[in-house]
Amino acid sequence: MSCVPFEQLPEDARLWIFAAERQLDARERERVLAVVDGFISQWAAHNRPLTTARDLRYDQFVFVAVDESAAGASGCSVDALVRQMKGLQAELGVELVNHSPVLYRDGEGIARVAREQFAELAEEGRVTKQTVVFDNTVTTVGAVRGGRWELPVDDSWHARAFF
Repeated sequence: MSCVPFEQLPEDARLWIFAAERQLDARERERVLAVVDGFISQWAAHNRPLTTARDLRYDQFVFVAVDESAAGASGCSVDALVRQMKGLQAELGVELVNHSPVLYRDGEGIARVAREQFAELAEEGRVTKQTVVFDNTVTTVGAVRGGRWELPVDDSWHARAFF
Protein backbone atom coordinates (compact mmCIF):
# COMPACT_ATOMS: atom_id res chain seq x y z
CA MET A 1 0.00 0.00 0.00
CA SER A 2 1.32 3.34 -0.88
CA CYS A 3 0.39 6.74 0.48
CA VAL A 4 1.83 9.46 -1.71
CA PRO A 5 1.73 13.25 -1.58
CA PHE A 6 -1.50 14.52 -3.10
CA GLU A 7 0.43 16.44 -5.76
CA GLN A 8 1.92 13.17 -7.08
CA LEU A 9 -1.42 11.63 -8.01
CA PRO A 10 -2.33 11.54 -11.70
CA GLU A 11 -5.08 13.71 -13.12
CA ASP A 12 -7.49 10.78 -13.38
CA ALA A 13 -7.12 9.72 -9.73
CA ARG A 14 -10.56 9.19 -8.20
CA LEU A 15 -11.51 11.77 -5.58
CA TRP A 16 -13.92 12.05 -2.66
CA ILE A 17 -14.48 15.40 -0.97
CA PHE A 18 -15.81 15.66 2.58
CA ALA A 19 -16.84 19.19 3.49
CA ALA A 20 -16.94 19.99 7.18
CA GLU A 21 -19.78 22.21 8.30
CA ARG A 22 -17.21 24.80 9.42
CA GLN A 23 -13.48 25.27 9.57
CA LEU A 24 -11.84 22.73 11.82
CA ASP A 25 -9.79 23.94 14.77
CA ALA A 26 -6.21 22.75 15.32
CA ARG A 27 -7.20 19.76 17.47
CA GLU A 28 -9.91 18.68 15.02
CA ARG A 29 -7.57 19.03 12.03
CA GLU A 30 -4.95 16.93 13.77
CA ARG A 31 -7.48 14.23 14.61
CA VAL A 32 -9.06 14.17 11.13
CA LEU A 33 -5.70 13.88 9.40
CA ALA A 34 -4.47 11.21 11.82
CA VAL A 35 -7.59 9.09 11.30
CA VAL A 36 -7.61 9.56 7.53
CA ASP A 37 -3.89 8.77 7.33
CA GLY A 38 -4.41 5.64 9.39
CA PHE A 39 -7.29 4.55 7.18
CA ILE A 40 -5.68 5.19 3.80
CA SER A 41 -2.40 3.59 4.86
CA GLN A 42 -4.31 0.29 5.17
CA TRP A 43 -6.96 0.88 2.49
CA ALA A 44 -7.41 -2.03 0.12
CA ALA A 45 -9.97 -3.26 -2.37
CA HIS A 46 -10.48 -7.03 -2.57
CA ASN A 47 -7.20 -7.46 -0.67
CA ARG A 48 -5.31 -5.34 -3.19
CA PRO A 49 -3.53 -2.33 -1.70
CA LEU A 50 -4.48 1.08 -3.10
CA THR A 51 -2.22 4.02 -3.93
CA THR A 52 -3.80 6.85 -2.02
CA ALA A 53 -3.38 10.44 -0.91
CA ARG A 54 -5.21 13.00 1.14
CA ASP A 55 -5.27 16.74 1.47
CA LEU A 56 -6.97 19.30 3.68
CA ARG A 57 -8.04 22.53 2.02
CA TYR A 58 -9.02 25.71 3.84
CA ASP A 59 -9.18 23.72 7.10
CA GLN A 60 -12.61 22.56 5.97
CA PHE A 61 -12.43 20.24 2.95
CA VAL A 62 -10.95 16.76 3.32
CA PHE A 63 -9.81 15.26 0.00
CA VAL A 64 -9.22 11.52 -0.23
CA ALA A 65 -8.00 10.17 -3.56
CA VAL A 66 -7.00 6.87 -5.15
CA ASP A 67 -4.81 6.26 -8.17
CA GLU A 68 -6.86 3.57 -9.87
CA SER A 69 -4.28 2.72 -12.53
CA ALA A 70 -3.07 -0.30 -10.53
CA ALA A 71 -6.16 -1.09 -8.44
CA GLY A 72 -9.48 0.66 -8.13
CA ALA A 73 -11.57 1.31 -5.07
CA SER A 74 -14.45 -1.16 -4.81
CA GLY A 75 -17.91 -0.37 -3.51
CA CYS A 76 -17.06 -2.06 -0.22
CA SER A 77 -13.83 -0.10 0.17
CA VAL A 78 -15.62 3.19 -0.55
CA ASP A 79 -18.27 2.24 2.01
CA ALA A 80 -15.46 1.68 4.51
CA LEU A 81 -14.13 5.19 3.82
CA VAL A 82 -17.57 6.73 4.34
CA ARG A 83 -18.04 4.75 7.57
CA GLN A 84 -14.69 6.03 8.79
CA MET A 85 -15.69 9.63 8.03
CA LYS A 86 -19.07 9.16 9.73
CA GLY A 87 -17.25 7.84 12.79
CA LEU A 88 -15.07 10.95 12.83
CA GLN A 89 -18.18 13.06 12.41
CA ALA A 90 -19.75 11.49 15.51
CA GLU A 91 -16.51 11.70 17.50
CA LEU A 92 -15.91 15.38 16.73
CA GLY A 93 -19.51 16.55 16.60
CA VAL A 94 -18.80 18.18 13.25
CA GLU A 95 -20.76 17.18 10.17
CA LEU A 96 -18.45 15.80 7.47
CA VAL A 97 -20.67 13.52 5.38
CA ASN A 98 -23.47 15.60 3.92
CA HIS A 99 -23.34 16.64 0.29
CA SER A 100 -26.60 18.60 0.31
CA PRO A 101 -25.48 22.03 1.57
CA VAL A 102 -23.97 24.60 -0.77
CA LEU A 103 -20.59 25.96 0.25
CA TYR A 104 -19.53 29.29 -1.21
CA ARG A 105 -17.31 32.27 -0.54
CA ASP A 106 -18.96 35.21 1.13
CA GLY A 107 -17.40 38.39 2.49
CA GLU A 108 -16.35 36.64 5.68
CA GLY A 109 -14.85 33.42 4.32
CA ILE A 110 -16.63 30.20 3.43
CA ALA A 111 -20.37 29.97 4.06
CA ARG A 112 -22.45 26.79 4.16
CA VAL A 113 -26.20 26.89 3.62
CA ALA A 114 -29.03 24.57 2.68
CA ARG A 115 -29.86 24.50 -1.03
CA GLU A 116 -33.19 26.19 -0.35
CA GLN A 117 -31.43 29.04 1.43
CA PHE A 118 -28.91 29.40 -1.42
CA ALA A 119 -31.85 29.67 -3.84
CA GLU A 120 -33.33 32.45 -1.67
CA LEU A 121 -29.97 34.25 -1.58
CA ALA A 122 -29.81 34.03 -5.37
CA GLU A 123 -33.35 35.36 -5.72
CA GLU A 124 -32.48 38.27 -3.41
CA GLY A 125 -29.29 39.00 -5.35
CA ARG A 126 -27.11 38.30 -2.31
CA VAL A 127 -25.28 35.62 -4.31
CA THR A 128 -24.71 36.09 -8.03
CA LYS A 129 -23.37 34.17 -10.98
CA GLN A 130 -19.95 35.52 -10.03
CA THR A 131 -20.10 34.14 -6.47
CA VAL A 132 -17.43 31.48 -5.98
CA VAL A 133 -18.85 28.09 -5.04
CA PHE A 134 -17.26 24.75 -4.19
CA ASP A 135 -18.37 21.89 -6.42
CA ASN A 136 -17.84 18.94 -4.10
CA THR A 137 -19.30 16.61 -6.74
CA VAL A 138 -16.08 16.57 -8.78
CA THR A 139 -14.65 13.08 -8.92
CA THR A 140 -11.07 13.44 -10.13
CA VAL A 141 -7.92 15.13 -8.94
CA GLY A 142 -7.63 16.68 -12.40
CA ALA A 143 -10.96 18.46 -11.95
CA VAL A 144 -9.59 20.19 -8.86
CA ARG A 145 -6.33 21.08 -10.61
CA GLY A 146 -8.28 22.30 -13.63
CA GLY A 147 -10.31 24.80 -11.61
CA ARG A 148 -13.58 22.88 -11.61
CA TRP A 149 -13.84 22.59 -7.82
CA GLU A 150 -13.65 26.24 -6.69
CA LEU A 151 -15.26 28.37 -9.37
CA PRO A 152 -17.87 31.05 -10.12
CA VAL A 153 -21.49 29.91 -10.02
CA ASP A 154 -21.80 30.70 -13.73
CA ASP A 155 -19.21 28.00 -14.54
CA SER A 156 -20.74 25.28 -12.35
CA TRP A 157 -23.90 23.22 -12.08
CA HIS A 158 -25.09 25.78 -9.52
CA ALA A 159 -25.99 28.16 -12.37
CA ARG A 160 -28.53 25.70 -13.80
CA ALA A 161 -29.91 24.83 -10.38
CA PHE A 162 -30.25 28.30 -8.87
CA PHE A 163 -30.31 30.90 -11.68
